[in-house]
Amino acid sequence: METAIQVTHLKKYFQEIKAVDDISFSVPKGEFFGFLGINGAGKSTTINMLCTLLEPTAGEAWLNGLKIGKDNEKIKKHIGVVYQNNCLDNLLTVKENLMLRGSLYEENRRRLKENLAFAAGILDLEEVLDRPFGKLSGGQKRRCEIARALMHTPDILFLDEPTTGLDPATRKSVWQAVHTLQKEMRMTVFLTTHYMEEAAKADHIGIMNHGKFVEYGTPFALKETYAKDKLYLIPLQDQWEHIQSELKKRQLKYSRREEGILVSIENTMEALDILDAMRQRIQGFEVIQGTMDDVFLNVTKEEGNETVC
Repeated sequence: METAIQVTHLKKYFQEIKAVDDISFSVPKGEFFGFLGINGAGKSTTINMLCTLLEPTAGEAWLNGLKIGKDNEKIKKHIGVVYQNNCLDNLLTVKENLMLRGSLYEENRRRLKENLAFAAGILDLEEVLDRPFGKLSGGQKRRCEIARALMHTPDILFLDEPTTGLDPATRKSVWQAVHTLQKEMRMTVFLTTHYMEEAAKADHIGIMNHGKFVEYGTPFALKETYAKDKLYLIPLQDQWEHIQSELKKRQLKYSRREEGILVSIENTMEALDILDAMRQRIQGFEVIQGTMDDVFLNVTKEEGNETVC
């Protein structure tokens, strides 16, 4: 499998602060890669190095076979970046914004118009091309920012918390566009986000903490390791003590929560035996599967909570 991003022993120190401290990982071409970490973990510093904005202190990185520090100008033609904050001009129309940004990479006017038509079509922007950027809704602006990053048809798209502050419906529409891009263009998508349900859709996830690359794997594998399933039991009014006594006999960890009891279980199948034993003592239940939120909290908790940069 071709590699889009290869990072080997990459470091970035700011005097005594080790913002990125000897990390190594790779991202296959065409993959959706989630890059997670608490604030200050070193994510932004890593991305800034991969986007040629920061020079590494040590280590090496390649994007599509091009080496950071040696082939920076060529690398810029292969990557698109969508930052958390909008950076297009509010007074210009969407079309003027996109053509202006695209002209920084592409001198051929005909090709620029073709790229504009493609980006506008795939991101559903045709109806707003002649409207001032500043007059658009939040979701329209985010799609315009993604279109900006596509105006030179990059191979790798960096998304730095692209849906922060958007409502659920708008976030969904933005992600539909991103997944369409990945499928149709075999584009490599490199995502940082604090929405764990977005990260859960990635092919692989890497987690940073204290400048270190502390975990890597598929969402399923990480949940198997770090996220426990839970069984929420709602006892009948006079059955609380009986249920708690039975859980103690089974040496299960549990806690009282509002109207019920939350029980930690190894997997969802274990719930069947417990429910069979409690059938006459409960009025309801819910099986809660482990989530990427659990993974993130458990991984970063194990590593500690002090931030680096």
